[in-house]
Amino acid sequence: MQTNKPILVLGGTGKTGKRIVERLRARGFTARAASRNGETTFDWHEERTWDAALAGVGAVYMVDLVDEAVEWNPEVSVRAFCEKAVAAGVERLTLLQARTDEEAGGKSLTGSEDIVRASGLRWTILRPTWFTQNFDEGVLLDGILAGHLRLPAGDGLEPFVDCDDIAEVAVASLTEDGHEGRIYELTGPEAITFGQAVAEIGRVTGREVRYEAVTHEQYVDDLVSVGTPPDYAELLADLIGQIRKGKNAHLSDGVQRALGREPISFAEYAKNAVANGAWQA
Repeated sequence: MQTNKPILVLGGTGKTGKRIVERLRARGFTARAASRNGETTFDWHEERTWDAALAGVGAVYMVDLVDEAVEWNPEVSVRAFCEKAVAAGVERLTLLQARTDEEAGGKSLTGSEDIVRASGLRWTILRPTWFTQNFDEGVLLDGILAGHLRLPAGDGLEPFVDCDDIAEVAVASLTEDGHEGRIYELTGPEAITFGQAVAEIGRVTGREVRYEAVTHEQYVDDLVSVGTPPDYAELLADLIGQIRKGKNAHLSDGVQRALGREPISFAEYAKNAVANGAWQA
């Protein structure tokens, strides 16, 4: 990959995207951080924004809208985007999906994969489990700060994966040879419960944080009561319910295969998050 060809990072301000942009630029690549309100404007619902974002690009990191509270049809949007990418001379595309074949909120979480594989681009697919950063940058942060995390996850196990690992694999796939046509399932090195995760956060922060298992319906009611749209609340409840069912409890070796090292553990993540100022009231 030539450093003078920009790399387009969709969702460039998100948990994985911002880390990918930072790493690409640190290594001498030109990264376009694209989002609705980012440095490069990109909106999945405004096709007129796609051409300028793709102009001159050599590779793309793609995040679709499957986990957002919007209507989403990859058969239309992703297919059209891939066609534009090919026409623009893009060579590589790395797609972020989910490591599950079960729907959530009535949506397929892997609906873009077949389209990308048939696009003619040199593709790599990343299938991570739940992000550790959800505890300090995402949907779980408010509960941690409040000291009481209520979720419909029961005692299900999840091998939480660090977004830094996802970003490292993405950068490798976008800039190095040897990752074309590969699917990397990305997990942490151990599967733990939410109770164990919360206990570790409490240990490293010195805060009192407890986890309470609730039903699907209770969790949806909790979210709706604070203004979350009902359809998005159902999506989140379904996603967390997959943990309760043990859908992703098994470990995968995607980080090891792509990077040649072990993934970051939850304990290491929590320690790093505290060092970076996370969970300060």
